[in-house]
Order: sequence, then structure tokens, then C-alpha cells
Amino acid sequence: MNILIIEDEPLAAERLSKLVKQLQPDSFIVGVIDSVKRSVPWFQNNPQPDLVFMDIQLADGLSFEIFDYTEVKSPIIFTTAYNEYALKAFKVNSIDYILKPVDEVDLKAALDKLKHLTTPAPQAKMMESIQYAMQMLTKKYKERFVVKVGEHLKSIETTDVLFFYSLEKTTFAHTKDGRKHILDFTLEQLDSLVDPQHYFRINRKYLVGVSSIQDMITYTNSRLKLILKTTDDSDVIVARERVQEFKDWLDR
Repeated sequence: MNILIIEDEPLAAERLSKLVKQLQPDSFIVGVIDSVKRSVPWFQNNPQPDLVFMDIQLADGLSFEIFDYTEVKSPIIFTTAYNEYALKAFKVNSIDYILKPVDEVDLKAALDKLKHLTTPAPQAKMMESIQYAMQMLTKKYKERFVVKVGEHLKSIETTDVLFFYSLEKTTFAHTKDGRKHILDFTLEQLDSLVDPQHYFRINRKYLVGVSSIQDMITYTNSRLKLILKTTDDSDVIVARERVQEFKDWLDR
């Protein structure tokens, strides 16, 4: 198997090469390229490799820019420091990704997935996924909300919100100063407006911020009970079907 590595960090490229050789002794590294500028002519002047490992953030730009200048027919495994929530698009159309630093378990899983591919993804479908992923990576999340305080309007920073919750069809933002503010958004809307690195939808009624969690207690039926930084003693329960994803979100 001929493999091309596109990575601008020498130590990361060296580590990846060693891991690949351990897992695929018959593989051959045809090249290590560190930029978009050098990648384009390589693809234009060389046979397509059997596999490409491609870091997303290169010294001279995003590796996605390579596809604007040349055709890449090879299966691609992206290596990236970006969080998994922004990269779900890479799980389709023969595209996979590994979070850096690359470890043997994740690498083996990605290589095993490659073995089960019958045909590489069409270029058009691959580009569609990449374009969607780029939108996710560059998405801007809501930075502040305008709320009503008496007869006045006030702007609150999203980072000051500990958690959002719904009560009797009304949505509230609970801020660090202990105040509760009514918002003109549903929890479903907020779930896509705030940064998923910092907020998680634990059930139908709560969208909690990582900084709001004071304690976690195992609860009945494989659920979790959260103790939030608030004087409210309401039970805040992570739905059973969300517990594992919630743990993964915390353990990043």
C-alpha cells in the first residue's frame, strides 16, 4: 500500500509514519508534504496513492484548498486537532478522521475501515462532504443575548450563561450571577446556536454548560444526576440514552 502523508509538524509526521509501519508492515510512505503549495503539484505529477493522511491545518492554509486546484481520487484519512462535533461530516463518503495526537487504537480503526471500502467515494460526493465540514469548522456561535430586565434591555455574554432550561414552554438562561433571564429561543434552537464544546443537551429540558457542573451522581436506570452551580434544588438528570455521549463530551 502506497501512502502519502500531508502534515506540517515533523514530529507528528514521524510518529504517524512509525505507527503506520507497525500496523501495515507492507506499506510504503511515498512522501511527506508539509503545505498546500507543495501538495498540489505532487498530485498533478504522481500516481494517486492508495491512501492519504491529511492534516487539516497546514502552515499555509487549510488542506481543503488542495481540492480547489487538483483532483484527489485516493481515500483520505484526516488528522486533526479539531473537536469531533465539528467533524461528523467526515464519517461518510470514504472520509474518516483521527483526532491528534494520533494513537494506535484510532489509527487501526481507520485503517480497518479502509479495508472494507469496495470503491472510493466519487470526487463530487467527497467535495460535498468536505464543503459541509468546512462550514462546520468555520461556524460562528452566538456570543451574546439581548434580554429584558424590568423596563430595560441588557446584553449578556454567552460565556456568562451557566445553563439553559425550559419551564412551562418558556426558555431561561441561568447566568453566573444567579439571575434567570427569559430568552426568545427554544432549547432546540439554542442547541445549534451555542458552541457544542461548551454546552451539552442532557435531556429535553436542559442544555448545560461545562462550567455549570459542580458534581455528578450515579442515578437510577443507568442515568446521571447533575449538581449544578445554582441555589435551585431541582433534579437535573442526564437522559439514559445521552449518558455515554455526555461522558465522552466531558472527557475530551
